[in-house]
Amino acid sequence: MTSVQSSTRLPCGNRVLDLAHAHVMGILNVTPDSFSDGGRFSQLDAALRHAEAMVAAGATLIDVGGESTRPGARAVSPTEELERVAPIVERIHRELDVIISVDTSTPAVMRETARLGAGLINDVRSLQRDGALDAAAATGLPVCLMHMLGEPGTMQNDPHYDDVTREVGEFLVARLDQCAAVGIPAERIILDPGFGFAKTLAHNLSLFKHMEALHALGRPLLVGVSRKSMIGNALGRPVGERLYGGLALAALALTKGARILRVHDVAETMDVVRMIAAVDSAE
Repeated sequence: MTSVQSSTRLPCGNRVLDLAHAHVMGILNVTPDSFSDGGRFSQLDAALRHAEAMVAAGATLIDVGGESTRPGARAVSPTEELERVAPIVERIHRELDVIISVDTSTPAVMRETARLGAGLINDVRSLQRDGALDAAAATGLPVCLMHMLGEPGTMQNDPHYDDVTREVGEFLVARLDQCAAVGIPAERIILDPGFGFAKTLAHNLSLFKHMEALHALGRPLLVGVSRKSMIGNALGRPVGERLYGGLALAALALTKGARILRVHDVAETMDVVRMIAAVDSAE
């Protein structure tokens, strides 16, 4: 793994994200079948109100997703995904002071939402769909590359690793190289270890424990574990009772150097971020 040194200031469309300190990314699923909040925010006004509340609570990024990536989720056509995502991206861009991240693997969605004001592409497939690399490069936006093996529908079918942290790092290095080949420099890339994607509980826990090894790649890390099954499996909690486990992981992620926390519960996570920052800034 090689390190890339660069500025902490990441241009995101018409805004800049200062990665010298940690940020909270609020999750806005505009899908009817998300594992945690499916259907709650699929209507435009409800989605905008939720985005407003997350920004008021301290989110500096809103991650808008129109295609569920839970195991067994129904495939969504590019047209349907765009119809879900484009109106809310346009409204948030017009009405809120926040960086819009679009959670998509679809080239047409990348291009159109960039035109409408998105500032970041967040792709769980790490730009591996046909045309995604070129589309992302054409937008000029930064990209979050996430580790996953296979597709969401089959990713949990007996995933195997000899060394999960090393293999995640190698995958991300290969994707960084592919991005460089189409003109997306490392300075425009964020990395996501992909907790919960093609990983057992043991894989997730080991990867989290050794996450610092990924800093050798020289890019900021995004961690998304909010309400995920790794918390449920470790604690025996259903989706609606995973907040405290998620906050524990948020605090651990920050101590391990994560710069963006992707969460459902923004206000509670902001308390974690602010408390850690207060201790770190003490004499």
